[in-house]
Amino acid sequence: MKRVALLISGGGSNMLTLVRDMQGDHPARPVLVASNDPRAGGLAKSADLGIPTRAIDHRAYPTRAAFEAALLEPLLAAEPDILCLAGFMRILTPAFVQHFEGRMLNIHPSLLPLYPGLHTHQRAIDAGDTHAGCTVHLVTPVLDDGPILGQARVPVLPGDTAETLAARVLVQEHKLYPTVLRRFAAGQTDPVYLA
Repeated sequence: MKRVALLISGGGSNMLTLVRDMQGDHPARPVLVASNDPRAGGLAKSADLGIPTRAIDHRAYPTRAAFEAALLEPLLAAEPDILCLAGFMRILTPAFVQHFEGRMLNIHPSLLPLYPGLHTHQRAIDAGDTHAGCTVHLVTPVLDDGPILGQARVPVLPGDTAETLAARVLVQEHKLYPTVLRRFAAGQTDPVYLA
């Protein structure tokens, strides 16, 4: 059984989807949910499900390295086999990423390699794209650039705003991320594509 730690910064909708899927015959179980924001709504939700939580407020540390050192303490103590970024809104340094090389997953709201970084939905609309979507990938030191483990597509509809497109993409995120994590925990790393 693989041990999974999850990092969040907000409400934790992707985290909850992953946690709720890690039951029964799933090859993994959640062991920790941690956040860089003590006010993150996902912390209370995961605690209600009986999952240990930790909040490491990034604003309390003078440097990114100091914050990451503090974050590593509970993560390493939880001994995760897999680390899932689920709406974690901090860019991690190469030194941090090295600790979990080849076993840290992230979900990004675009069809990578298109639109790494922020404002992905508006960028897809502005470009006149006919499709948008989401990608689960392995995390590397380069932002949103690791090997793709799965993608899901949605059409960009006439009159879409960034908000309406984001809402449809989120539905697919909640299908894609659990699918990829289940496969990854079972040793499958070939990409999966959902329509």
